[in-house]
Amino acid sequence: MKIAVLGAGVIGVTTAHYLAKAGHEVTVIDRQSGPALETSFANAGELSPGYSSPWAAPGIPAKAVKWLFMRHAPLILHPHANIATVRWLLALLRNCTSARYALNKARMVRLAEYSQEVQTALNAELGLQYDHRTQGTLQLFRTQKQLDGIYKDTEVLRQGGVPFEVLDQDGCVAAEPGLAATRDLFVGGLRLPKDETGDCFKFTNALADTATGQGVTFLWDTAIKALTTDKGRISGVETSRGRITADAYVLALGSYSPQMVKPLGMTLPVYPVKGYSITAPIVNEPAAPVSTIMDESYKVAITRLGDRIRVGGMAEISGYNNVLPEPRRNTLEHSVGSLFPGAGDLKAATYWSGLRPMTPDGTPVIGKTRFDNLFLNTGHGTLGWTMACGSARVIADIVSGQTPDIETADLGIARYG
Repeated sequence: MKIAVLGAGVIGVTTAHYLAKAGHEVTVIDRQSGPALETSFANAGELSPGYSSPWAAPGIPAKAVKWLFMRHAPLILHPHANIATVRWLLALLRNCTSARYALNKARMVRLAEYSQEVQTALNAELGLQYDHRTQGTLQLFRTQKQLDGIYKDTEVLRQGGVPFEVLDQDGCVAAEPGLAATRDLFVGGLRLPKDETGDCFKFTNALADTATGQGVTFLWDTAIKALTTDKGRISGVETSRGRITADAYVLALGSYSPQMVKPLGMTLPVYPVKGYSITAPIVNEPAAPVSTIMDESYKVAITRLGDRIRVGGMAEISGYNNVLPEPRRNTLEHSVGSLFPGAGDLKAATYWSGLRPMTPDGTPVIGKTRFDNLFLNTGHGTLGWTMACGSARVIADIVSGQTPDIETADLGIARYG
């Protein structure tokens, strides 16, 4: 079949690769000048299946009130007074129960674990270079209360067969020697030894080069204006280059996906939750992290990327904007500076923001729609790269009429009624 993939972030490019591998003729359309220039550009650098958790969790409403008064808050709420924002926030709150958290986390871990298997096979086949490491993720707890509250997550990990280690201070320092000088700042950690790290931008570009060699066509600098319909099917894509037609269409536009399907009468509960990152050159090797550390207090990830440190995090509800406020940078610098003082040159760090496409239950939306030739692969939130290869393989199977390797009935838009 001739298939058009809308979007060339990590989700769109991986989707194009697996569709091409399945024998389809694939065209990728994107408004940018190359791959991964928006949300996939400078993310936290994690591939963390075991850490796949929904933001909607028991206790989050109470914590959100507390965070409003924190100097270095992990959640910043500046909602626009519109129906879409209010509807999404209310749906998020409905998912903040123990039962829904366990359900949502279980299916997120299922997809993320599968994605790691698929990406491992991809790496073995193609040998892509992207500052890749497999040295685990260490979730670091600054308070005893945080450490005592991990039993729900460890139970889901245990049920899913995901290896983990609960560590004391000595164990954390053994895993991350750079923490030796700041051991008094934390009480323990949860380590996921199978988790990986790398540069998502480098990965996506390397895979796009491979996809081009497979025959995939990339249309850059091409604005996507609208989808047109005829008799219950998508009949084309209106773009700045004119109308483009295909047999099937895969929507992978991240936070902009709802805008594309709204004129078709579809409500897609994906909201742009803004995240930030800084990337600093390493100036003191022994003091630097060796993999990824999740600073639980500030919801900040600190990741080693070759000779750089990537620090990413926070969730800001502020609509579609890419403003870079100084207080957000200060939070990132505070987290990494307190745990790994002197490891990176923070004054030379680059500062970035991206809009993560988040669903209220944390799980992406993958699968068919009521239009029989329109498919969705969007809404991955903070876990786009972690879930990218698995999501792409799943959607390629669905488009090709094959049965995916994992259960996918609860991943589609139908779960929202």
